Amino acid sequence: MTSTLSIRVALLFSLAIVLASFAAHADMTFKIATIAPDGTRWMTEMRAAAKEIKQQTEGRVSFKFYPGGVMGNDRSVMRKIRIGQLHGSVFTGGGLADVYPDIRIYGLPMLFANLDEVDYVRERMDEVFEKGMEEAGFINFGFAEGGFALLMCQKVIKSSADLQDEKAWIPEGDIVAYAGIKALGVSPVVLPITDVLTGLQTGLVSTVAASALAAVAFQWHTRVKYVTDVPISYLLGIFTIDKRAFNRVDAGDQAIVRDVLSDVFDRLNALNRADDEAARQALMEQGIKFVVPPDEVIAEWRATSQQVIDKMGKEGAYNLELANKILDLIMEYRQQKIAAQGE
Repeated sequence: MTSTLSIRVALLFSLAIVLASFAAHADMTFKIATIAPDGTRWMTEMRAAAKEIKQQTEGRVSFKFYPGGVMGNDRSVMRKIRIGQLHGSVFTGGGLADVYPDIRIYGLPMLFANLDEVDYVRERMDEVFEKGMEEAGFINFGFAEGGFALLMCQKVIKSSADLQDEKAWIPEGDIVAYAGIKALGVSPVVLPITDVLTGLQTGLVSTVAASALAAVAFQWHTRVKYVTDVPISYLLGIFTIDKRAFNRVDAGDQAIVRDVLSDVFDRLNALNRADDEAARQALMEQGIKFVVPPDEVIAEWRATSQQVIDKMGKEGAYNLELANKILDLIMEYRQQKIAAQGE
C-alpha cells in the first residue's frame, strides 16, 4: 500500500513538473505600447516584424500593439508593465530612466555636435547600454535613431535673450531636459507627449525641442515658424520587453524574437535618419525657416549644458563616470578629425 502511494505521489510530482514547464513556455502574446502614431514607418516595420515572428514560431509568439499613446505616458506604461497589463513598449530614453538611469546619457543636452560623433560613440557604447538595460530587467532589441531635437518656435531664437519669455515643453519625468532648459533661462512646461499639440494651439507651450521627423509625425510643425538649427539633444526609440514576460517564451522562440526585432531596429535606425532628413526638407518647403545662432552663442549654450551634465551626474541622475567616458570618446573623435584635416 505504501509502495503504491509512493508511486502515485511520484507520478503526480512528475506531472506537476511537466505542467509547470508547459505553462512556463506556453503561447505568448506580447502587449506593446508605443507613442508612435499608427501608419508611421515605426508601426509598419514593427507590425511586419510581428508577422514574421508569428510565422517563424508557428503562432507560439505574437504581438498586440497599442499605438498613438493610447496606454498613457511613459510612467503609466511602466506601471502597467510592472503589474503585467502590458509587456513592453517603445520608450524614449527618458521613459526608461526610472528603471535604468544611465540611458539618459545619450540624450544629455548638447552632448553631440553632429551625427558623425553619434556614430563614433554608439559603435563603441550601444552594447554597454543594452547590457545595462537587461541587468535592470528589460530585454532590449537595439536603438532606433530619432534624430536631433531642435528648438522650434513661432519666433526667431538666436540668442539666450530670445529664449527668456519662451515656455518650452519638457517630457514628463525628463529631469535632465528640465534642468537643461531651465539653465538656459527658459520656463519649462511639463506635459505628456500626447498633449503637446494642444499646448501649442492654446499657447500653454510656445517652444518645443523636437526632431523634424517627430514634428511632422505629431503635427507640431503646423504651429511653428522657425527652427533653431543647433542639436539640443539626441533622440532614440528603444524597444524593450519585460524580462519576466520574455522568459515565459522558450529559448528557441526567444532567439527568433531577438533576431527579427534586432534586424528591424537596425533597419529603422538607418531609415529614420533618412526620414528625418526628408522631414527637414519638407519643413523648409512649407516655409519654416531654419536659423543658426552665432558661434559665440552656441559656445555659451554648450558651456551651460556641460555644467548641467556635471551637476546632474554628481546628484546621481546617471553614472557620471560613464557620461565622462562618452565625453572622452567625443573628444577623441574630434581630435582625430582635426588631425585628418591637417594631413
